Amino acid sequence: MEREVMEFDVIVVGGGPSGLSTAIKLKQLANDNSQDLNICVLEKGSEIGAHILSGAVFETKALDELLPNWQQDGAPVNTKVTGDDIYLLKNEQSATKLPNMITPKTMHNTGNYIVSMANVCRWLGEQAESLGIEVYPGFAAAQVHYDEKGNVAGVITGDMGVSEAGEQKDTYMPGMLLTAKYTVFAEGCRGHLGKTLIEKFDLAKDVSPQHYGIGFKEIWDIPPEQHNEGLVVHTAGWPLKDATGGSYFYHAENNQVFVGLIVDLNYDNPHLSPFDEFQRLKHHPVIANTLKGGTRVAYGARAIAKGGLNSLPKMTFPGGIMVGCEAGTLNFSKIKGNHTAMKSGMIAAETLFELLKTEQAVCDPVQYAENFKNSWVYDELYASRNFGAAIHKFGNFIGGAYNTIDQNIFGGKLPFSISDSKPDYAGMKKAADMPKIDYPKPDGNLSFDKLSSVFLSNTNHEEDQPCHLHLKDPSIPIKVNLPDFNEPAQRYCPAGVYEIIEQADGEKAFQINAQNCVHCKTCDIKEPQQNINWVVPEGTGGPNYPNM
Repeated sequence: MEREVMEFDVIVVGGGPSGLSTAIKLKQLANDNSQDLNICVLEKGSEIGAHILSGAVFETKALDELLPNWQQDGAPVNTKVTGDDIYLLKNEQSATKLPNMITPKTMHNTGNYIVSMANVCRWLGEQAESLGIEVYPGFAAAQVHYDEKGNVAGVITGDMGVSEAGEQKDTYMPGMLLTAKYTVFAEGCRGHLGKTLIEKFDLAKDVSPQHYGIGFKEIWDIPPEQHNEGLVVHTAGWPLKDATGGSYFYHAENNQVFVGLIVDLNYDNPHLSPFDEFQRLKHHPVIANTLKGGTRVAYGARAIAKGGLNSLPKMTFPGGIMVGCEAGTLNFSKIKGNHTAMKSGMIAAETLFELLKTEQAVCDPVQYAENFKNSWVYDELYASRNFGAAIHKFGNFIGGAYNTIDQNIFGGKLPFSISDSKPDYAGMKKAADMPKIDYPKPDGNLSFDKLSSVFLSNTNHEEDQPCHLHLKDPSIPIKVNLPDFNEPAQRYCPAGVYEIIEQADGEKAFQINAQNCVHCKTCDIKEPQQNINWVVPEGTGGPNYPNM
């Protein structure tokens, strides 16, 4: 069967904040100038928002620019922040509430909103469609399409109806070829196509390696008397002894709270389980006193790119632009990336519109770099360029003290940059040299196991399909990672995808439960030999987050 071919002026890969903002801004510019641009947004999730997971305290700066009437138009942005509490958790019982004056001012949230970004994206998707943008959920962009000159010229969506053995089933349909003058890649953190583009065009040759954290999130319904709508809580310290990071606890609307933990993925102890650190966190009185008597209703996990300005690759290449968390525009000093992602997409739209308006030959839209540098998003990222690296190099406490001085006194303008040149995967030490960690069993009230958690993510994949988690060398998990690192994939994966099992002959084997995958990308990032390559499964596969 031949591939169906569809032609567009611009294809946007990814229906998250940056991708939808790109499409909306581009269509607005076209309509304002009586230009007819055919724009398509591809989203691998079953619907817009299905794969969106974010804390989220939302700064509306970019939304104010993109859709200034968002309040009248019913955007699901309702819960204003009423207060900021920051705690240092000393151990499993005690905590100290820190005065605002000794915490970085970038972490203060006056004027911001507690939101579900999944629902914000659903609303943005509706705005896009109302403008005439074609939005296609359930279509996973599996390959970049190049023209005869090597320029990016679109994407090819994944084949449907292929068995686990690679054979065509009765339901087989070849992927479509979608061509475009320009393609915008907005896949989110560690996008699989973005990774290939960075390598092909050597986009990261002059920057520090990207750095990552894994972010967990649960939504709880809690008793009304324990709810304080609009309160934002952040913590540092316990339970993280072998890693840096911190937690968040947001009192949203409808007697719900969003609770989560971010664990930086540069940790060196292979015995560490980020999932179990998160489950331990919820037993601290600062968290437990609010959750007790409540019901957990949602769970998910997603990697975040936190290298900031020092890790931003060249974001353009012949025929396309990379935006948002695909490139790493998150402002880690604010623990926010949605407003910066949106603005990066809007700048991409403005850049591409000028090129499309003149109908010149497809090129590398290098003007984007200058436009980006002249924007407030660059100013934000420049002021916070040392934030993550300081914590990586000096730890939560010394690094946190540096960041408070840098942000509160100098406004991020100290005349030097702190670099962190070691990739996150490269810091892992041998299991025999590191202390083992004894995690308590989940109690089923505040803490839970991985499989019951994955159930709440509504994750589903067609079972009879090729595994989307590729081992470059299938022997490495047993021959290298098991003896050297006690195969850390068993612990860094938040969904129970990877297991070491004993076969009938007594030999150990590495088992991949791909159906459990919540598309967090942690394995692609943290695997110590860089042996796991995450690629897209069939469209609609993965989590189906209702309101994360």
